[in-house]
Amino acid sequence: MIKSAVTIALVPQIKTGPWIYWDNLEESMGKAAALGFDGIELFTASGDAIDAGQLKTLLQQYKLKLAAVGTGAGKVIHGLTLTDADNTIRKKAIAFIQEMMEFGALFGAPAIIGSMQGNALPGETHSNSIGLLAEALKILDQHAGHLRVKLIYEPLNRYETNLMNTLDDAAAFIESNTFNNIVLLADLFHMNIEEADPAASIQKNIQHIGHVHFADSNRKPIGFGHTQMESIANALTASGYDGYVSAEAFPWPDPDLAAAQTIRSFNQFFK
Repeated sequence: MIKSAVTIALVPQIKTGPWIYWDNLEESMGKAAALGFDGIELFTASGDAIDAGQLKTLLQQYKLKLAAVGTGAGKVIHGLTLTDADNTIRKKAIAFIQEMMEFGALFGAPAIIGSMQGNALPGETHSNSIGLLAEALKILDQHAGHLRVKLIYEPLNRYETNLMNTLDDAAAFIESNTFNNIVLLADLFHMNIEEADPAASIQKNIQHIGHVHFADSNRKPIGFGHTQMESIANALTASGYDGYVSAEAFPWPDPDLAAAQTIRSFNQFFK
């Protein structure tokens, strides 16, 4: 059964980003539970920014699951990416992601690599940067296997990375490197920019998809843009996808209304 999730960001430096709830973890979890969400996707400054015991208590109290943890703070706060030309920085990026993976694994939740993948930088060839990414992900793939969780790789649109922008490219990359524990994130906002037919791309690559970001064409909650959601929902349900559909969207017009619109859309298309 497809499950719903909503994003909660606890990193002040990313406050202009596409996350529904902010700041107060328990209050946000209470609101998510009251609306009927199944889980939360959490963005923290580090793997030890939140006490794991406290989070476990709150998850039990509000009958929620931890759907995934984001790693974007590694780039936003520390400037770390997996494709930096500096080997020392790449090692720090790997260590940061491993820390986030270990935190998520306490709850059986995967970590997401989005912005921390980086870019092919000036002076570096695209193929060399892809090679650096593959080297890093091989280490992280093995770590995911040790932790018995998946690691989620997210293709981003061309304005955020020049590495891989489509599910086809990312799936081919996974297959060519024979990763065992890495799955893809189908982000509907990025796909609206890069995919000719998002539903067809999901259907083609469904065996690799482990997480979905639920945002409309303008990155507002689903229903406030022009994404053709019915065909996408049909592709996911017909394939037997049973992961999370998580609202990584702007809190427009405000967090409470954005969350309400998200769960209303989720129920419309997946219930």
